[in-house]
Amino acid sequence: MDEGKALFLQIAEEIESSVLDGSLHEGERAPSTNELASFYRVNPATAGKGINLLVDQGILIKRRGLGMYVAEGARELIQAERRRQFVEGYLAPLISEARALDLSAERVIELIRERAADFSRSS
Repeated sequence: MDEGKALFLQIAEEIESSVLDGSLHEGERAPSTNELASFYRVNPATAGKGINLLVDQGILIKRRGLGMYVAEGARELIQAERRRQFVEGYLAPLISEARALDLSAERVIELIRERAADFSRSS
């Protein structure tokens, strides 16, 4: 867990990651508040806050008396939000720095391709 980030956010992100990697499928029952609290050794209210965040975002849906389930379309919602975060957190600063260094878009793409090739060879 990331000590710099609120626990409930980390729990929500872990559930999102499970949806993205396919270990938690759309329509499938999500872990309960008590299961999450036990697993992460946190207060059930903290786990509940993470779950409620996902409910508010349309990632999880409540089925009265049955628990929480992954909503249809949850994977696409998560991907769209993470793409937005990627652009804001990585691409915007990259473009800003590239401009400061007088690097063209083409050169930046070339550098990314070179780095990706290096990364592929080392994996």
